[in-house]
Amino acid sequence: MSVSIGQKAPSFALYSTQKQVVELSTFLGQKVVLLFFPAAFTSVCTKELCAIRDEISIYNDLNAVIFGISTDSVYTLIRYKAEQNLNFELLSDFNKEVSGLYEAQYVEFAMGMKGVSRRAAFVIDEKGYIAYAEVLESAGDLPDFEKVKSALAS
Repeated sequence: MSVSIGQKAPSFALYSTQKQVVELSTFLGQKVVLLFFPAAFTSVCTKELCAIRDEISIYNDLNAVIFGISTDSVYTLIRYKAEQNLNFELLSDFNKEVSGLYEAQYVEFAMGMKGVSRRAAFVIDEKGYIAYAEVLESAGDLPDFEKVKSALAS
Protein backbone atom coordinates (compact mmCIF):
# COMPACT_ATOMS: atom_id res chain seq x y z
CA MET A 1 0.00 0.00 0.00
CA SER A 2 1.47 3.35 -0.96
CA VAL A 3 0.99 6.55 0.98
CA SER A 4 -0.24 9.10 -1.52
CA ILE A 5 -1.91 12.47 -1.81
CA GLY A 6 -5.60 12.35 -0.94
CA GLN A 7 -5.24 9.31 1.30
CA LYS A 8 -6.04 9.38 5.02
CA ALA A 9 -2.74 9.83 6.88
CA PRO A 10 -1.73 6.70 8.80
CA SER A 11 -2.28 7.35 12.50
CA PHE A 12 0.46 6.89 15.06
CA ALA A 13 1.60 7.56 18.61
CA LEU A 14 5.30 8.27 19.26
CA TYR A 15 7.34 9.62 22.15
CA SER A 16 8.58 13.20 21.89
CA THR A 17 11.67 14.87 23.31
CA GLN A 18 9.34 15.95 26.15
CA LYS A 19 8.97 12.20 26.94
CA GLN A 20 5.26 12.52 26.15
CA VAL A 21 3.25 10.42 23.71
CA VAL A 22 2.23 12.44 20.66
CA GLU A 23 -0.74 11.08 18.74
CA LEU A 24 -1.35 12.33 15.22
CA SER A 25 -5.12 12.15 15.78
CA THR A 26 -4.96 14.94 18.39
CA PHE A 27 -3.92 17.37 15.62
CA LEU A 28 -7.11 17.09 13.55
CA GLY A 29 -8.12 20.63 12.69
CA GLN A 30 -4.48 21.66 12.21
CA LYS A 31 -2.03 21.27 9.36
CA VAL A 32 0.86 18.96 10.18
CA VAL A 33 4.26 18.54 8.52
CA LEU A 34 6.05 15.25 9.11
CA LEU A 35 9.75 15.28 8.28
CA PHE A 36 11.30 11.83 8.43
CA PHE A 37 15.10 11.95 8.63
CA PRO A 38 17.76 9.21 8.82
CA ALA A 39 19.88 10.18 11.82
CA ALA A 40 20.47 12.93 14.34
CA PHE A 41 23.89 14.61 14.34
CA THR A 42 24.51 13.98 10.63
CA SER A 43 25.28 16.84 8.25
CA VAL A 44 22.34 16.67 5.82
CA CYS A 45 19.78 16.03 8.57
CA THR A 46 21.14 18.97 10.53
CA LYS A 47 20.99 21.19 7.42
CA GLU A 48 17.37 20.12 6.81
CA LEU A 49 16.10 20.60 10.35
CA CYS A 50 17.98 23.87 10.86
CA ALA A 51 16.40 25.20 7.65
CA ILE A 52 12.98 24.53 9.19
CA ARG A 53 14.12 26.07 12.51
CA ASP A 54 15.28 29.22 10.74
CA GLU A 55 11.98 29.57 8.86
CA ILE A 56 9.65 28.48 11.68
CA SER A 57 7.76 31.80 11.52
CA ILE A 58 6.71 30.99 7.93
CA TYR A 59 5.35 27.61 9.06
CA ASN A 60 3.69 29.21 12.08
CA ASP A 61 2.02 31.76 9.76
CA LEU A 62 0.72 28.83 7.69
CA ASN A 63 -0.73 27.33 10.92
CA ALA A 64 1.46 24.24 10.59
CA VAL A 65 2.71 21.97 13.35
CA ILE A 66 6.13 20.51 12.49
CA PHE A 67 7.40 17.12 13.64
CA GLY A 68 10.80 15.66 12.85
CA ILE A 69 10.77 11.85 13.03
CA SER A 70 13.71 9.45 13.12
CA THR A 71 14.51 6.01 14.47
CA ASP A 72 16.93 7.57 16.98
CA SER A 73 16.14 7.09 20.67
CA VAL A 74 14.26 9.77 22.59
CA TYR A 75 17.47 10.48 24.54
CA THR A 76 19.51 11.04 21.38
CA LEU A 77 16.78 13.35 20.03
CA ILE A 78 16.64 15.33 23.30
CA ARG A 79 20.35 16.11 23.04
CA TYR A 80 20.17 16.80 19.29
CA LYS A 81 17.21 19.18 19.67
CA ALA A 82 19.02 21.09 22.43
CA GLU A 83 22.34 21.31 20.55
CA GLN A 84 20.65 22.59 17.39
CA ASN A 85 18.15 24.85 19.21
CA LEU A 86 15.31 23.25 17.27
CA ASN A 87 12.02 25.05 17.89
CA PHE A 88 9.70 22.17 16.96
CA GLU A 89 9.19 18.69 18.34
CA LEU A 90 11.19 15.61 17.42
CA LEU A 91 9.56 12.18 17.68
CA SER A 92 11.31 8.86 18.18
CA ASP A 93 10.27 6.01 15.89
CA PHE A 94 12.74 3.77 17.72
CA ASN A 95 10.64 0.65 17.05
CA LYS A 96 10.63 1.48 13.32
CA GLU A 97 6.87 1.21 12.92
CA VAL A 98 5.79 4.66 11.70
CA SER A 99 8.56 5.04 9.13
CA GLY A 100 7.29 1.79 7.64
CA LEU A 101 3.65 2.94 7.71
CA TYR A 102 4.66 6.00 5.66
CA GLU A 103 6.93 3.95 3.37
CA ALA A 104 9.78 6.16 4.47
CA GLN A 105 12.25 3.51 5.55
CA TYR A 106 15.47 2.06 4.21
CA VAL A 107 15.75 -1.72 4.16
CA GLU A 108 19.47 -1.17 4.62
CA PHE A 109 21.24 2.13 5.27
CA ALA A 110 24.92 3.03 5.76
CA MET A 111 27.19 0.76 7.81
CA GLY A 112 24.68 -2.10 7.83
CA MET A 113 21.98 -0.20 9.73
CA LYS A 114 18.52 -1.57 8.92
CA GLY A 115 15.12 0.13 9.12
CA VAL A 116 16.44 3.70 9.33
CA SER A 117 13.98 6.44 8.33
CA ARG A 118 14.26 7.64 4.74
CA ARG A 119 14.33 11.40 4.23
CA ALA A 120 10.71 12.30 3.49
CA ALA A 121 8.20 15.13 3.87
CA PHE A 122 4.45 14.81 4.29
CA VAL A 123 1.87 17.56 4.69
CA ILE A 124 -1.34 16.48 6.39
CA ASP A 125 -4.37 18.74 6.04
CA GLU A 126 -6.81 19.75 8.79
CA LYS A 127 -9.04 16.76 8.04
CA GLY A 128 -6.18 14.26 8.37
CA TYR A 129 -5.51 13.63 4.68
CA ILE A 130 -2.16 13.68 2.90
CA ALA A 131 -1.85 16.95 0.96
CA TYR A 132 1.81 16.48 -0.05
CA ALA A 133 4.11 13.46 -0.06
CA GLU A 134 7.79 13.27 -0.98
CA VAL A 135 10.00 10.28 -0.15
CA LEU A 136 13.57 10.71 -1.32
CA GLU A 137 15.78 7.93 -2.63
CA SER A 138 19.04 9.59 -1.64
CA ALA A 139 19.68 10.60 1.96
CA GLY A 140 21.87 13.38 0.55
CA ASP A 141 18.88 15.17 -0.98
CA LEU A 142 16.57 17.59 0.83
CA PRO A 143 12.78 17.78 0.53
CA ASP A 144 11.37 20.52 -1.69
CA PHE A 145 10.45 23.00 1.05
CA GLU A 146 8.79 25.35 -1.45
CA LYS A 147 6.35 22.57 -2.39
CA VAL A 148 5.76 21.84 1.31
CA LYS A 149 4.92 25.53 1.90
CA SER A 150 2.73 25.61 -1.18
CA ALA A 151 0.77 22.57 0.03
CA LEU A 152 0.33 24.25 3.41
CA ALA A 153 -0.87 27.49 1.80
CA SER A 154 -3.51 25.83 -0.40
